Amino acid sequence: MLSFCLHRRSLSILIFPFIIVTALIITQTDLHHSIPGPLGRTKQPIPTVKPTPLHKPISTATPTPVIDAFPLAASAKSPADLPPIPSWNNPPTPHVNESTPLFIGFTRNWPLLQQTVVSYITAGWPPEDIYVIENTGVMHSNRNNLLTLQNPFYLDHHRLTKILSVNVISTPTLFTFAQLQNFYTFTALENNWSHYWWAHMDTVVLSDEEWNGEPYKSLYMRAVDALRETLDPAWGPLATRWFAYDKLALVRTQAFVELGGWDTMIPFYMTDCDMHERLWMRKFRIEGAEAGRVWDVHTSLDDLERLYKRGADPPKTTAKREGATEILPREPEGQRNSAVYQELVHSLNILQDLKSNAEGGRNTWQARQRGGHGEPFYRDPEGFEKGIWMWMDFGRDVYTEKWGRGPCNLREAGLVEEDAWRLVKDWENPDVQKQFRLDREKEAKEQVIKEKAEEKEGAKEKTSV
Repeated sequence: MLSFCLHRRSLSILIFPFIIVTALIITQTDLHHSIPGPLGRTKQPIPTVKPTPLHKPISTATPTPVIDAFPLAASAKSPADLPPIPSWNNPPTPHVNESTPLFIGFTRNWPLLQQTVVSYITAGWPPEDIYVIENTGVMHSNRNNLLTLQNPFYLDHHRLTKILSVNVISTPTLFTFAQLQNFYTFTALENNWSHYWWAHMDTVVLSDEEWNGEPYKSLYMRAVDALRETLDPAWGPLATRWFAYDKLALVRTQAFVELGGWDTMIPFYMTDCDMHERLWMRKFRIEGAEAGRVWDVHTSLDDLERLYKRGADPPKTTAKREGATEILPREPEGQRNSAVYQELVHSLNILQDLKSNAEGGRNTWQARQRGGHGEPFYRDPEGFEKGIWMWMDFGRDVYTEKWGRGPCNLREAGLVEEDAWRLVKDWENPDVQKQFRLDREKEAKEQVIKEKAEEKEGAKEKTSV
């Protein structure tokens, strides 16, 4: 009986605190939902309904559907189904002694990439030496034909590798421009390529059929000549050669390795300024070169077959004395610098002018496609574009923080490589210079006062001892 009573008493001791805590919780809850207001009024309970998400306005503009500008390649079963390239641009057989890899990076806009690749092939670059770097971030989706033409990240693996006979290397994830450039250098190292070329995917090239050099050479062979010139020891520490600025660039692999590669903290714009200025600071050479004609464009020709069939001229028409017309025979096939070639040059000039004067800037082509909803790795096209531009702005801020200024001409400002990350931001501004001097003077005075106080304190301690 005594043990039973002790047991009941123990349970009471354990349960009693629980009852008190529960009562306090209930009391606090009642107070929370019914707090006396002024003049004895009771406030209304705090609403517990979650706010409704607010969406940005939806763009009502309907993008122009992307159309395949190379229907012949779309129906081709093998490379033999394509027209032959102009005979005067055929790559040499056997291959030149030098390795001539050409990297063309791709993220968005398949029609532009296809045009760039075809233009290099028809300008004489061996297809087996062309490497399209698929930097889409969609992993194997394009390789497995899971994306459609209207998707910004669509790329036709089959056409590139089986019909055009070029190579495709896919990046493991979406790289920034700086990361992509380092990937080019890494790939060159992996393949023991002492040199490589890289090209923008929004360009078109032609061999210069008006070039008066003897013998005639294609764009490819003139690019090889530019490489051979740099192999002369008298050239010294070459880093890169630019054709039409860097729309096409030749890179000496080891120079980029010695510099430590591109600064990936500056992901897009200004990363080229940082890279090239650092090369100059190290006394590497950056030289210009010419190999052919290069256009910067934001749209594709209506039919890429025009890049192949350039030899024959259309019939010519002349006026007779009485006003009648006379049809002259076609010029023979296989003639360089024909009227067809000049017409192609004229069309590309127009495309380049359209890009230069495009409303919204030169790079509107990057966000032209809006399709692909529901496909693997789908990204909202407008959101993706917005994110890229935010990243660009961030890169400009990093560059300014790194060098203390925004402009590209670092050497002209007297900077050296060791100045990176050590400069006060906006150090060129007279007000910043003045404030810097005042701060240093103040710090110097404070240091003197601190040292005198420490000396005085030390003297007191010696006296007391």
